Amino acid sequence: MDIVVSGIRPTGELHLGNYFGAVRNFLRMQHENQCFFFIADYHSLTTHPTPADLHGNVRRVLINYLAAGLDPEVSTLYIQSDVPEVTELYLLLNMNAYVGELQRVTSFKEKIRKHPDNVNAGLLTYPTLMAADIIIHRAHKVPVGKDQEQHLEMTRTFANRFNRMYGVDYFIEPAAYNFGADLVKIPGLDGSGKMGKSEGEGNALFLSDSPEVIKKKVMKAVSDSGPTEPNQPKPDAIQNLFTLMSVVSTPETLAFFEEKYDSCQIRYGDMKKQLADDIIAFTSPIREKMEAIGSDGNYLRKVVEAGAEKARASAAKTVREVREIIGFKAF
Repeated sequence: MDIVVSGIRPTGELHLGNYFGAVRNFLRMQHENQCFFFIADYHSLTTHPTPADLHGNVRRVLINYLAAGLDPEVSTLYIQSDVPEVTELYLLLNMNAYVGELQRVTSFKEKIRKHPDNVNAGLLTYPTLMAADIIIHRAHKVPVGKDQEQHLEMTRTFANRFNRMYGVDYFIEPAAYNFGADLVKIPGLDGSGKMGKSEGEGNALFLSDSPEVIKKKVMKAVSDSGPTEPNQPKPDAIQNLFTLMSVVSTPETLAFFEEKYDSCQIRYGDMKKQLADDIIAFTSPIREKMEAIGSDGNYLRKVVEAGAEKARASAAKTVREVREIIGFKAF
């Protein structure tokens, strides 16, 4: 069974794009592998969140992922800062990371271009902290997006460099966990691009949205005056509506509106009403679970404590062995 490690950013809330993208695959993955999922609160410090923001975001993300189906009894779900061994391995890896290679990281160059007034050491050494998060559990695979591929390659570099420097075959060089065709890309409601809060107000449908909010957002989704001839190709905005319908509605419902479109009889108002109803039916159980979990402080505390205990057991073993390899020994 492969060991898989994946970080969860403590920002924002889950929307349908997240769910049908990575999260749904996480739910399957946790039953097929030994999974470590962590909320990356150390990483968020590069943007200097306030204490209230940091705690609130971590709590919200924890609730969202539990409600979406991550099972703390099956996988290890923990908060990064609850595992101090991560910072020790981060320090040790930094000793063998070179400033030049860190400065060449694409995401670092992009961040300092956009935020020249906040070029901190945490941004520069982000790849070594990410590497520590991964190899501290001796991971075989890591689910990564396009923007994280270079970081994973650097993780492989740091693992290989450690092995070569100390003449051991200790760290595994982790590979990307490729979801392939199972990764569904959900479009936004603005007619173009992906679904996401950063793309503009009303573009994303959050799993926590009330039925009223969902109806309002869907009815405002971009559409047009309809096709003017049979079997006409769909513009991007219209294809977006059909893509959303394909993941939340029944095949029969989708086929009905496809036929209406192809025969130039489609009424987008009717389609949006049906789409909103189907989204509400899909998200309501998750939203209700979020509300229940969020009101149960004891449960959240037990999940966090149990996750930290399991993660620390794995991390402490790695750090203890790494210290011995490097030469730190007790007198």
